[in-house]
Amino acid sequence: MEVAEMSEEDNGEEDDGLEHPTAEKQYVKALEDGKYRDMWVFCEKQHGELLDVSKEMLGKARELMDKYNDDYDADERVVSVVIGDDVEHLAQETIEYGADVALYQNDDRLERFLHRPYTEIFVEMARTDADWRDYDEPRYVVFPATNNGRDLSAQVQAELDSGLASDCSDLYIEDHEETNPKKTGEPGESKMFERTLHMKRPDFSGYEYSTILCLDNPEREFHPQGASVIPGTFDVPEKQNREGEVIEFDSELKDGWFGVEITDHDLLDEGVDLTGHEVVVALGRGIGDDPTLGMELGLELVDEFDDAALGITRGIVTSSYDFDGHVEEYTTEERQIGETGQVVQPEVYIAAGISGAVQHKVGMDESDTIITVNKDPDARIKEFSDYFIVGDLFEVLPQLKEAVAEGELKAVADGGLTEGEGGDDDV
Repeated sequence: MEVAEMSEEDNGEEDDGLEHPTAEKQYVKALEDGKYRDMWVFCEKQHGELLDVSKEMLGKARELMDKYNDDYDADERVVSVVIGDDVEHLAQETIEYGADVALYQNDDRLERFLHRPYTEIFVEMARTDADWRDYDEPRYVVFPATNNGRDLSAQVQAELDSGLASDCSDLYIEDHEETNPKKTGEPGESKMFERTLHMKRPDFSGYEYSTILCLDNPEREFHPQGASVIPGTFDVPEKQNREGEVIEFDSELKDGWFGVEITDHDLLDEGVDLTGHEVVVALGRGIGDDPTLGMELGLELVDEFDDAALGITRGIVTSSYDFDGHVEEYTTEERQIGETGQVVQPEVYIAAGISGAVQHKVGMDESDTIITVNKDPDARIKEFSDYFIVGDLFEVLPQLKEAVAEGELKAVADGGLTEGEGGDDDV
């Protein structure tokens, strides 16, 4: 791969005696006729353990590459990347979650995420020739859409001179026929791009979804094809007794990469994790007539299920409702579902008193079955509900609670239960 350092003269700029943050940036030219293989997964850790999103991505990568190998009669692998202090055991753990090869870099200075060294190490791993591989760069790379993952993924893909689809909610690989002359080279012609990673992500606050493709141009190649994945999007796979190759990477860490030193930090409360529950009961501004009672009814319904949690909308978080102390702890931002909150995909999502703003929709519309309670028969949330109950939540939630207790969730509201436009599942 050709690497060209750009001087001030190359940029047409004179040295003004100031230190610019991009002065040492290297521009990595794209490969020509490059050889690309494997799907790489950056596995983020915290407090000595892999984050759930890392396990989710490994499981999805395993699923994708198994199908890929069948479809294309190939033998490509899932490669995990773990960076930190004393992380060899975590690298080994990634094998159990689906990786074929685990690369890790150990150094006590890497205990916490640091932008510059983590970027340099990952990029060096992707570029460097090694005995265990016979290709120039990864075919695909996947990162978690966490604060650190978003930071790292953008810089890594820029350094590798490729693109990134951020905050994805689905991934799949298939061939794609393209007619855009920018990609085909000639107007009116079509071209088949094989083995293309299709990266689905929410747009317009989740009101629409786009599928992003990273396609080569006639004069240059875009690899690796890269995506970051919203935590909670995929299931955490079960650990398997698998064999794989664990390889220690030995990057020569430069002191200049550690210009930022973390001298102290506070450990925040872990907060409330609404993901992974079979049932989520969510409350919105429809509780406004009696906010405390509305929260009590939601909590009572949650208690009737074996595995359920209570969520709320942004409207409750920002409201001026006067809650009694025993329910106030359930009204904070850590339970918010939506664009600026958590993304959940339970088997059953019960939405009470929620209008269905697109900001909330993005956080729950991948749920298996959505049951809605709303006084407004034309509420927007009806469009993506499986079942829609027209009624006052203060009357309907106690009936739902009783129905769950008796194992008869279907018989609710005496005919007030109507199918929404989103599906026909039985409740």
